[in-house]
Amino acid sequence: MEKIVLKKYSNRRLYNTSSSEYVTLQEVADLVRNGADVEVVDAKSKEDVTALVLTQIILEETRQNNFLLPVPLLHTIIKYGDNLLIEFFEHYLEKSIKNFVEFKSLTKSQYEKWLELTADSVTGMGGLQPLNSPQAYQELFGRLFTPPEKKK
Repeated sequence: MEKIVLKKYSNRRLYNTSSSEYVTLQEVADLVRNGADVEVVDAKSKEDVTALVLTQIILEETRQNNFLLPVPLLHTIIKYGDNLLIEFFEHYLEKSIKNFVEFKSLTKSQYEKWLELTADSVTGMGGLQPLNSPQAYQELFGRLFTPPEKKK
């Protein structure tokens, strides 16, 4: 993953040290979406302000919808303080989102594999071969769930 260091100046401008140009928050968001690992450092104090800038991007993007988190959850976060929020984001939310994205990707991959196998069963007459025997289903599911390196 490419790491890009940005310098944040007191006038709120962000400078990309890799491309030697100023960038907008939208451009930083695009870098992250394209897989770059972005680090933002305050130009004067050298303090890491990455979390603040990424949070700002999220808030800016959700501003149009006027909805980021449910109001009762926001009340709970404020009521119980920063520790609850830090623990939640560090231990739960990140893992949940990664698991969701991985599951979504695996499901899509499995569905595409199923479509490919279904297309392989099309006969020369343009119709689907009926799966009317237990052996036909067994063969289809065997092909679907067998890793590529074990197939004959």
